[in-house]
Amino acid sequence: MIRHIFSDMDGTLLNSTGHVSFNNIQGIKKSGIPFTLVSARAPMEMAETIEKLNLIDPQIAFNGGLIFQWVQKGLKVLRSDPLDLTDIKAIVQLVKKDFPNVSCSCYDLNNWYDEKVDRGIRYESKMTGQCPRLIDYTKLLVADNSFYKIMLITFDPNEIERLNQKLIDLKLAGISIKQSGNEYLEITSRKAQKSKGIHYIQNLEKLAIEEMAAFGDGHNDLPMLKSVGTPIVMGNALQEIKPHGKFITKTNDNDGVIFGIENYLK
Repeated sequence: MIRHIFSDMDGTLLNSTGHVSFNNIQGIKKSGIPFTLVSARAPMEMAETIEKLNLIDPQIAFNGGLIFQWVQKGLKVLRSDPLDLTDIKAIVQLVKKDFPNVSCSCYDLNNWYDEKVDRGIRYESKMTGQCPRLIDYTKLLVADNSFYKIMLITFDPNEIERLNQKLIDLKLAGISIKQSGNEYLEITSRKAQKSKGIHYIQNLEKLAIEEMAAFGDGHNDLPMLKSVGTPIVMGNALQEIKPHGKFITKTNDNDGVIFGIENYLK
């Protein structure tokens, strides 16, 4: 019996316009199974979906860098693993110097920051409904601030490969680099793993591995899929991800999450 469901958001629960469908909303509520979003997104970018699904269970943001709950007084932090400020500065310096056309954003607990609005930022804003706060990074990146994610966006597949290799060459032991889709590189603390977020909730709720299911579509979902007894991969997932699913459900534009719940989790 499945006692808890974990789900990625973009490319999984959300459709290609970045929203959760009516069928998914109604079906997830009807299932009565505790449901946790496991996302690279920031809490503010998850808020609309949390509200629509009436989620009261712990949620996982920044690829596991933050575990939180929405309560009446706002966001309650359960576990926090921010990036090291020295690592952030090294990454920002590299991108500015060698990849000036790449969008480079930073996230703290409640805000999305950028120095300029470009194609990548407009693309992300359309997907999430959020707008960044524009600020000079020399003023932003100071000792009393904590940041959870750097988001890099490029629409050039060759550039994203070069950028990824350059980041690896920095040999920053405290970071984790994950590609999301074809356009994004998302950098979080090495301590931030989707699997760690799941294990936190597993221990909190005393769940056996066979009592957990997860939905995902991308490389950054693999630790999550490997942490549960019933991993379900979306029909729109990359081909190399599909072998990691016990089941392959419909695509995110065809309500694949609720299809999977109703057909594979009975």
